Amino acid sequence: MSALFSPLTLRDVTFRNRIFVSPMCMYSSEDGMPTPWHLVHLGSRAVGGASLVMAEATAIVPAGRISPDDSGLWSAAHAAAFVPITEFIHAQGSVAAIQLAHAGRKASTRTPWDPAGPGVPIAPDEPGGWQTVAPSALAFRDSDPAPHALTESELDDVVASFARGARFALDAGFRVIELHMAHGYLLHEFLSPLSNRRDDAHGGDFAGRTRLPLRVTEAVRAAWPAELPLFVRISATDWAGGGWTIDDSVVFSRLLKERGVDLVDCSSGGLVPWAKIAAGPGYQVPFARAVREGAAIATGAVGLITEATQAEAIIAGGAADAVLVARKLLADPYWPLHAAAELGVDAAWPRQYGRGKPAPMVRKAPIDTK
Repeated sequence: MSALFSPLTLRDVTFRNRIFVSPMCMYSSEDGMPTPWHLVHLGSRAVGGASLVMAEATAIVPAGRISPDDSGLWSAAHAAAFVPITEFIHAQGSVAAIQLAHAGRKASTRTPWDPAGPGVPIAPDEPGGWQTVAPSALAFRDSDPAPHALTESELDDVVASFARGARFALDAGFRVIELHMAHGYLLHEFLSPLSNRRDDAHGGDFAGRTRLPLRVTEAVRAAWPAELPLFVRISATDWAGGGWTIDDSVVFSRLLKERGVDLVDCSSGGLVPWAKIAAGPGYQVPFARAVREGAAIATGAVGLITEATQAEAIIAGGAADAVLVARKLLADPYWPLHAAAELGVDAAWPRQYGRGKPAPMVRKAPIDTK
């Protein structure tokens, strides 16, 4: 029996295998609205056999977008626009998920194909730009416009906006929410001492720096049905001296579990431009194992997972409960079916999916190639 193609149940949701589509910024929305492009992009990965298809980092307020072309979920109209997408994903036997996010000081930037350069900030006084916000008035790069340090009352608004986003996600038909607390965006900025220099209740020591992310978690869990799973993506380490560490992540994940989080998606980095990241195949898998073992919570492994045997070993070896794949699935939407064939698993052909039933996957004898 393949571990990678075994089912996983979290709360009342069963995933037919352990291959999840990682959220990928596509910079193809219009005023935050998903378009037919998203239906094709996300729907094709559901047809391709992934058990969970997660929409990209989706801002809970307009100013929370990374770029003006990012996805958003701050109104009933946005929720309604997602409905055809979630319905299609579920008709293929996959589970529709969405990552709720606020980009913080890394918001208001240009898309990858902008002539001015990818990720270049759009100043508040430029067309299409806006004032960014953060725990403290510290820019991501010295050359970036300084963010506005959020006030106590504005923090209340952040919490309320995430909870509202969760309710819109339910209206949109999603069955899993992931809170984005990684990659240097707002909630990660609160966690790390490199970006959070506040001297009030939401800064200072570990308890202060985790306060807002935990408040957001509690508010979203309260707004989200008890039978549906809640994920959190973290940067398990900042890869920078004096920053957030894997030990911090283990302790934080215990607190997340206490507040009803079902899976921690273990990424890393993104907080500061000078981080030294030792990237390579599966380089972040040890973080997923450390959190899984140290916090006794389900984890997702990410980071240059491209081969079927590699993914199988991660699950079979107990490093994680699921793999979240991005680049490989972007290049090959049918990678889960190809991986199943490589591992000797009989997967239902995609045309059989649109019956509203999960695709069965069972072990079969290896093909004799002699």
